Amino acid sequence: MVAIAGAVLLAVYVIRAPWGIALVAAAIAWELAEKAFWFTTTMRIPHAVGPETLVGRTVEVVAPCRPYGAVRLSSERWNARCREGADVGDTLVVDSVQRLMLIVSPAGRAN
Repeated sequence: MVAIAGAVLLAVYVIRAPWGIALVAAAIAWELAEKAFWFTTTMRIPHAVGPETLVGRTVEVVAPCRPYGAVRLSSERWNARCREGADVGDTLVVDSVQRLMLIVSPAGRAN
């Protein structure tokens, strides 16, 4: 939009008639091509949604997990289950998600 506004101002105040119209047309074509490029480029990016996006993320224990407790994941509090047990402040890794409960384990181990 800035390119079109600049082209219009140049066409009106600086550049003579036939070239001013060409400049505005070129600016409009540039904007349309840029929008089409970014639209097609961003459509190829897959959306990361669903519980599988949580697996592998680190969490911090906010209520002791013996075996059930609570963890913080990106400022959200989740119910969690940890077979080995964990104390408040420990860092764990999400192994899987069962409904609204995260199955977690200490980093480096898998359930």
